[in-house]
Amino acid sequence: MNFYIQLLIWVVVVCVVFGVLWRTGQLLRLANYVQETKEELKKCTWPSRDELKGSTFVVLLSILLLGVFTVAIDFVLHLFVKGITAN
Repeated sequence: MNFYIQLLIWVVVVCVVFGVLWRTGQLLRLANYVQETKEELKKCTWPSRDELKGSTFVVLLSILLLGVFTVAIDFVLHLFVKGITAN
């Protein structure tokens, strides 16, 4: 019984929020935004599968090189600090 009361309360809350958004015109604004976004996405040129593979390879290689560089600098700085504090 308690579950059904909570469910009813949530349904009423959702309906009230929906009604308020409808009356204030927010739902129309959201619908216009979605429609304009669809129109803009139709104007986009999407990469081919080969271009996507190439770009993905470049990104992965860049991440790998940046990771190796970061680990190397961290190792060098660790040795430097360890050398200073050893005295």
